[in-house]
Amino acid sequence: MRHTAFTVLAALLCMAQAAPPPSLPQAAQPSPQQVYGPLFEAVQREKVFPDGKSFVDAVPRGDPATILDRYRQEKPQGPALRSFVLKYFDVPGEQVADSQSLRGHIKALWPHLTRPALDPPSGSSALALPAPYVVPGGRFREIYYWDSYFTMLGLKADGQQALIDSMLVDFESLIDRYGFIPNGTRTYYLGRSQPPFLASMVDLASNPDDPRHLKALRAEHDFWMRGADGLAKGAADRRVVRMPDGALLNRYWDDRPGPRDESWAEDVATAGQSSRPAADMYRHLRAGAESGWDFSSRWLDDPKRLSTIRTTDIVPVDLNSLLWALERSIARRCAGAGEVACARRFESLAAARGRAIGRWLWQSREGRYADWDMQARKPTVIVSAATLFPLFVGLADRRQADAVARLTQGQLLGQGGLRTTRIASRQQWDSPNGWAPLQWVAVEGLARTGHTVLAKDIAKRWIGTVDAAYRETGKILEKYDVEARKPGGGGEYALQDGFGWTNGVTSALLDRWPDLDPG
Repeated sequence: MRHTAFTVLAALLCMAQAAPPPSLPQAAQPSPQQVYGPLFEAVQREKVFPDGKSFVDAVPRGDPATILDRYRQEKPQGPALRSFVLKYFDVPGEQVADSQSLRGHIKALWPHLTRPALDPPSGSSALALPAPYVVPGGRFREIYYWDSYFTMLGLKADGQQALIDSMLVDFESLIDRYGFIPNGTRTYYLGRSQPPFLASMVDLASNPDDPRHLKALRAEHDFWMRGADGLAKGAADRRVVRMPDGALLNRYWDDRPGPRDESWAEDVATAGQSSRPAADMYRHLRAGAESGWDFSSRWLDDPKRLSTIRTTDIVPVDLNSLLWALERSIARRCAGAGEVACARRFESLAAARGRAIGRWLWQSREGRYADWDMQARKPTVIVSAATLFPLFVGLADRRQADAVARLTQGQLLGQGGLRTTRIASRQQWDSPNGWAPLQWVAVEGLARTGHTVLAKDIAKRWIGTVDAAYRETGKILEKYDVEARKPGGGGEYALQDGFGWTNGVTSALLDRWPDLDPG
């Protein structure tokens, strides 16, 4: 057997030696470095992929010469270079978007984010809801208050009116049971609300004049104004602040003490980094969560240290703008229902709040609206996207709107959309992040005050950022880095996808300006 195997092996070797070698002309089989030249060097030099083998194993989706010509024309760099490569190559191990358009993808997501009416089992932290609703996505498995307005904008644009009305049933059910709309539908959120957008939601209803809506709006106003009676000048009680001239404005708060259930370890650690009483720290952290801007340099003495937070010392311009809009909405609906005394009362409340915002929060020399620091008795120095809320609700006059537009153009406009602030604090509601709700507030506010060109420019930049990340990852995200036009970062948790309010705002912007649709 050994002799036979040896004979066969020897014969095979002889045949191999006698056969001519296969033709391997070097010019016909160039390497990726030779084929793609400057594109290859840029990808490897910038380390677009962690493993240098990724690009050299990639398969082009078209003619290599044509791809190289397009590279030379576009000259992409940074994130744009990665997007270019993923557009024209199938790269091993890299997820890419499917063939759906951005708008088509969003429409396809709504069923995946929709949940049926909820009757939670005993022991669950979830709150019951009588009608279907839409969740943000990712770790956010419940309905959230202010998120939902921006989600509804997209539902409206995409013909999902029944879901808008259904979610309003849920929110009004929460008000009936708890007296307010909690941050989210969990028992651990029952100490706080979020920015009050209910009046804006009602404007999207199929029947905005339904008496149930007016009842809910009045109850929400009562919630935010608890503690106002008998409040002395310069004092604060819960969410109400009596300014030095006696005017009433509001702040963020949380009625429950202690660290947040959902961020217990983080809050305990933050409190341990401060010399202030832990109870005070927890209140500031909880109030920051009610603001929706959790967390931001708006609430910090030192933007680099979360332990310097003091949210309840700040009178915020966004909250007071929304409450002015709530009072105006109630007055208008009361007038429509023939409730004259109610209409007069809330017109008076709105007028007083408008004057107070003008006196304490408008900074004419800087051309911006600012938050007010109750302890320092002066406006804060943080320039933020919150300055656009008075334009969004229709409170700002032409002079103020023009000044805010100039400031927005000069200080808040990033390459990929509206900046949240100019402070790079590593908190998620600061630079370089941009957020869908703030893009909408800015676009709507600027457009309604005659600054349509700037409004559309912000929309175009934002849509480009969302689309670029979608093409690269196949996902729509909670927040984005508007400086580098890539997925955002910072904060207490990993970046989430889904994502309710980004879907909503993007659809609403594309519905307003179809020519911005990237296809």
